[in-house]
Amino acid sequence: MRRSTTRRLGTPLALLSAAALVLSGCGREESTAGGEEQSAAIADGPAEGTIEVWAMGAEGEALEDFSAAFEEENPDADVEVTAIPWDAAHDKLSSAITAGETPDVALVGTTWMGEFAAAGGLMPTPEGLVDEGDFFPGAWGSTEVGGTSYGVPWYVETRVLYYRTDLAEEAGWDQAPESWEELKEFATDLKAGGAEQGINLQPGQTGGWQTMLPFAWSNGAELTDEAGEEYTIDSPEMAEALEFYSSFHADGLSGTGLLDPGQLEGGFADGDIASFISGPWHTALVEEAGVSPDDYAVVPVPGAEGLPGDSFVGGGDLAVFEDAENPEGGWKYVQWLTQPETQQGFYDLVGSLPSVQSAWETGELADDEQLQVFATQLETAVSPPAVPTWEQVAAVIDARTEEVAKGVKDPEEAVSEMQSEAASIGTGL
Repeated sequence: MRRSTTRRLGTPLALLSAAALVLSGCGREESTAGGEEQSAAIADGPAEGTIEVWAMGAEGEALEDFSAAFEEENPDADVEVTAIPWDAAHDKLSSAITAGETPDVALVGTTWMGEFAAAGGLMPTPEGLVDEGDFFPGAWGSTEVGGTSYGVPWYVETRVLYYRTDLAEEAGWDQAPESWEELKEFATDLKAGGAEQGINLQPGQTGGWQTMLPFAWSNGAELTDEAGEEYTIDSPEMAEALEFYSSFHADGLSGTGLLDPGQLEGGFADGDIASFISGPWHTALVEEAGVSPDDYAVVPVPGAEGLPGDSFVGGGDLAVFEDAENPEGGWKYVQWLTQPETQQGFYDLVGSLPSVQSAWETGELADDEQLQVFATQLETAVSPPAVPTWEQVAAVIDARTEEVAKGVKDPEEAVSEMQSEAASIGTGL
């Protein structure tokens, strides 16, 4: 069944996280995350007391009313939700941890988990609270810092390949590319058919790592050692992936400039940009720009040798704080929010894609072919290492990728510099 509406899907949360600052200040002593035991299992029985929750974006705005069902099941509990704008969320959480004045529960961007856990702000997830295997693997990985989980995935997003099916058919393609080699041929043929860009791949710049690194992951590159204590960026797999990625820019198949707001969607609608990689929110945006649902498709990102390729998994995790006044009530609320039926209900209300795999097995999530592409991609989506310094290192990767895309550096030199700068920064563990 083809999607017939322009329903909002997900939010580009990870783009906002790129502006995050490293937690600093006085008050809380610095601690090292990871290697801790999980918290003791919570007691059976309904939740009690006031549960203070901070949440952001559309999720935060909808959560207060949505939580009425939890309060019905737990009549002695009262959920109080404070909605916070995403652009203020990092600093507000940082200040609260430093001052020891946190809520009980908060939505935490996936790339912030390492930073806040290392600051001693997050409580390890209780034993037996949820089953790790119920979640998409990459999403669960975003909660783990040094082998310890500090939260539970709430909602997810990932990136897939969008392409104009009508332009592809005119260029002789009756199916989507499935490998790197085919992707290069695909972009070349679409440009030859009249598009200005056969594919748009972000040439570094803020948040560009979210598109570039999946090529590296698909090629076998690892960003840290197994313990997460040292960066391992300088590898042949990383250099090879960056060389392939930047070849689209070098060959004129993708632009090297940063697009203005709306330019990607407008170019896709006009046929100037024949394909691009992005998240679920773009289904609505391209249709609002005038692309007919019959003239485009979404498919998994091609891997180095074939499908499935890796992609980036972002979204939001639910965490309970060390300074929470009602941690047991908070964890019971988190447990409720990640039950499959609750996740389906919240998707119906807000459009946030569930982190629990079984929530995709019924209703619109199961019946919509386009949504199922995102579910397929989530099975091989990867989260960046949950280390305190990731945001700083991500900025380094963005900057060096841009230099390669613009022909200022060769891939091996850029990867060597990524490693050197990352090693100087350290993982923070």
